Amino acid sequence: MKKFLLGVIVALAIVFVFRFCDNKKSDRETISADTALIQKELKNVGKLVVTEGTYGQVFSFKASKDLLFGLTYANKRALVVVNANATIAYDLSKIQTEIDEATKTVTITKIPEPELSINPNIEYYDVQQDYLNKFDASDYNKIKRRVEKSLREKIQESELRTNAENRLISELSKIYILTNSMGWTLKYNATVVENEDDLQQLKL
Repeated sequence: MKKFLLGVIVALAIVFVFRFCDNKKSDRETISADTALIQKELKNVGKLVVTEGTYGQVFSFKASKDLLFGLTYANKRALVVVNANATIAYDLSKIQTEIDEATKTVTITKIPEPELSINPNIEYYDVQQDYLNKFDASDYNKIKRRVEKSLREKIQESELRTNAENRLISELSKIYILTNSMGWTLKYNATVVENEDDLQQLKL
């Protein structure tokens, strides 16, 4: 009887060990499959997100040249009309992430800075210039710098940057939805993302 009970106990122990090993193997295979899927999704998200906008401005350019110690001046002036196409882009292939299989955590450690590109079309109207003070290359460069500075300030106050950030959040949401559906945790540096609204609160 004792031998029979001992045999039953040994058999149960062997069955338990086999099942435990099978479960461990199954868990490892699941985690590996999840990791591969997450890596694939991160690669799919890694694209260029571009938001475009158009802007128009009118400038009045004037410059005077002193000829006789303040007694007389040579003047030049022009009306400058600018139509510009501006884009803000996020190169998501530059997102840096860490995957911790032990804790089933995906951590976004770095999000690339937005890249602002401005392509102005500058046209000159009502150009007036004295013989001794004509427009030259330095004037056009000065006007271009002034145009770009003004446009950058205008873009910062517009919805273009906000729209670009919203598109970025939309792409990051895909990572959250995937990790959440698989029972993984998404973090941005030390901040745990518990829902999609949390992405809106991150200081990107």
